[in-house]
Amino acid sequence: MFRKLFHALFKRAVIVGLLILLQILALIFAIVKLSEYFTFLYSALTAINLVLIVWLINTKNNPAYKFAWAVLILLCPLFGGVFYILFGIKRHTSFVKRRMKNNKYSILQYLPQSSNAQADLKQHCLDVCMQSSYIQDRCGFPVYRNTSVQYFGSGEEKFEYMVKELKKAKHFIFLEYFIINNGVMWDTILQILKQKVAEGVDVRLIYDDCGCMNLLPVNYHKTLEAMGIKVFVFNPFRPILSITMNNRDHRKILVIDGHTAFTGGINIADEYINACEKYGHWKDAAVMLKGEACYTLTFVFLQMWSISERNNPNDDLSKYMPCIYHDGPFEDDGFVQPYADSPADDENVAEYVYMNMINKAKKYVYITTPYLILDNEIITALCLAAKNGVDVRIITPYVYDKWYVHMVTRSYYEQLVSAGVKIYEYTPGFIHSKTFVSDDEVGIVGTINLDYRSLYMHFECGVWMYKSKAVEQLYTDYMQTLGKCREITLADCKKVSLPVRVLRGVLKGFAPIM
Repeated sequence: MFRKLFHALFKRAVIVGLLILLQILALIFAIVKLSEYFTFLYSALTAINLVLIVWLINTKNNPAYKFAWAVLILLCPLFGGVFYILFGIKRHTSFVKRRMKNNKYSILQYLPQSSNAQADLKQHCLDVCMQSSYIQDRCGFPVYRNTSVQYFGSGEEKFEYMVKELKKAKHFIFLEYFIINNGVMWDTILQILKQKVAEGVDVRLIYDDCGCMNLLPVNYHKTLEAMGIKVFVFNPFRPILSITMNNRDHRKILVIDGHTAFTGGINIADEYINACEKYGHWKDAAVMLKGEACYTLTFVFLQMWSISERNNPNDDLSKYMPCIYHDGPFEDDGFVQPYADSPADDENVAEYVYMNMINKAKKYVYITTPYLILDNEIITALCLAAKNGVDVRIITPYVYDKWYVHMVTRSYYEQLVSAGVKIYEYTPGFIHSKTFVSDDEVGIVGTINLDYRSLYMHFECGVWMYKSKAVEQLYTDYMQTLGKCREITLADCKKVSLPVRVLRGVLKGFAPIM
């Protein structure tokens, strides 16, 4: 018992959290102490707070984000403005932003902007082409033909194919994951990676320091490097009062020899393949790409890889193209368009791709997400689509991983259900899938949750698909999953007690800055 308590107290996350808390307390104490001696301090801080609120109102930030910070500043006049300066202003280190920007314009030359594929898509459907055009013309990620897509409706399926494809690697393996944890899944993969390093394969790994903080040993990257694996630990979490600590690499990418790639919601930990039970049965989704579209995910990985000071940003990217290590033509399976989103720019790619699909839907749009924390724009789009007669359905978890996030998720139910949106909760456990499917034609599988962190603060990625067999597979899996869900009715929404409503309201108000 004592040993467990000792380990719990001295976990890295606990120590970092305590150090941050000490900084916050010291800051509050300093302000309060100064107020005892300087009568003008309160007036000065009030004036600064008013200037900050006016400045905040005129920023391009999401209105809900602005509202949450404005309320906090007004409620805490002594230190609310200081907290906003430290945590609320969306700034990024000049090094990261400069590297991201420079790499975007230097690497994009290697991403072929296929006018033929876009022209072919326009012939199929103008509305669908407009969705794709946003991703290609505005964000720089091309739409491809000559790519097959395999959809996986569970972590177990993805893991099986992942192991098979890893064993086939001859030249390079790139992995980028938010969470890695020791266990059956990672141990199996690690053994293959060690073998591939011995065979001369270039193996590179990016993992997020915050996502792995309580899961991997301290300095685990050194252990991996000793095995010959090249490692980049993204944004090491330090006990510093800074908004940049919120910018996490939430992507899940595996690229093998340039012609095979995986992405989706599945991290590398045993709960994702139900080798252990964490929150009931874990339901997730992923896709495997084979063909030309893999190059975008290769580019996204290499762009992130080049952020590290130790890594060479001038790698010859042409040697990683899908055709280099693949003989013969690729299968043509409709239109496939991988894309990425980054908090280091001013474009809300992930949100706009989702909104385009909602707004263009004619018959239905079916969604799965583990978290439902929406801004006004997406709420409006969902409600308007339902009122227009579109069959809008959303599956969320019944068994939650974070109680406060689940409370905020449920706080949106009544408004959506009242507008005609159908809400379902996955009763066997936790659904972690991030998928959209619409009108039997268009689908998205990726890493992007319907919450503020994914849409505004994290590095994310996804795959947009049209007329691919994976869209049909996604639809089939969705309908099968509905059979394991309970529908939330308006009566269920109104049964909620007053104290729970109040708590939900408070949490919902501050959700954008959580």
